[in-house]
Amino acid sequence: EFMQAFWDIEEAQAKAIQHLASFVRDKSALPYLLTFTELIIFAMKTHVDSLELQVDGCSLLLEILSQALEQDVVMALDENVTGSLLETVRKHSENEELLSLVCTLLMMISASEVTAENLRKVGVIPDLLSILRNFLHNEKICLSCCGVLWSLAASENNVDQALLKSAVPVTSAVLQEHLQNGTVTESACSALWALSLQGCLTENEYEPTTALLLDALRMNPERPLLVKNTCLALASLLRLSEISALRFITDSKGSGINLIKDAYCLHYDDPAVVESICVLINEMAQYDDVVLDMLSQKMEELLSEIKSCFPSS
Repeated sequence: EFMQAFWDIEEAQAKAIQHLASFVRDKSALPYLLTFTELIIFAMKTHVDSLELQVDGCSLLLEILSQALEQDVVMALDENVTGSLLETVRKHSENEELLSLVCTLLMMISASEVTAENLRKVGVIPDLLSILRNFLHNEKICLSCCGVLWSLAASENNVDQALLKSAVPVTSAVLQEHLQNGTVTESACSALWALSLQGCLTENEYEPTTALLLDALRMNPERPLLVKNTCLALASLLRLSEISALRFITDSKGSGINLIKDAYCLHYDDPAVVESICVLINEMAQYDDVVLDMLSQKMEELLSEIKSCFPSS
């Protein structure tokens, strides 16, 4: 009632948000806090010029949504909410601290297909790409933005193909910049996989993207989700292009065949990873030159071992 009565007074809204923040440590307060989500968003929208209120509002929303996820509470946010968050992004497009919070928030809510669709409707992709270009050095921002891109590109709903195509070089730049950060690399590889499935890569991007994905696999072999999604992204590229297949076996830093052998040795007991390796091998087998290389490196032994370990699959 207080927030509704004094909706136009910035100081009143700021005090209310700070007061609500004092309850977030109490897990039993979640149902109560969830009822305030729209009021917090409305306060942010009304006082969009106030940087302090935007930071406090986003921080509180992150706490509430984090608890909701932990307790398996599903929240689908409508276009008004996603539109307000986008308005915050555009108004404070140079504030790195706030953008980091908002992008994390966008990544969390984009996991819901309904919210991902609402983000698409309000036109979030150009803003995400602009943020990535401006803050390529920021690991947290890159992780979050690639997560949102993955959700949008993986969505069954039609996303503007031209917009998604423009995301490829930016996502590749993120991957190149953060190859040694496994978490960011995982997010960028997932986004590239989704973009490749949507047919967003141009012919000129096949080979350099293949090389980048191999680097990601080479530098982060211990991460199962990264290995799985990178293998699937590589499989998608090999399905499209013999150039990618040739780069896969002739990469100057070492053959991709050795990389997938090593990946299998590390993750032989993870069915999802092994399945992705098999999908990649299946795409490799359509090219004669690659098959010759597979035979010379005794890939049939690996295949026999996989077959014996997973007889029912």
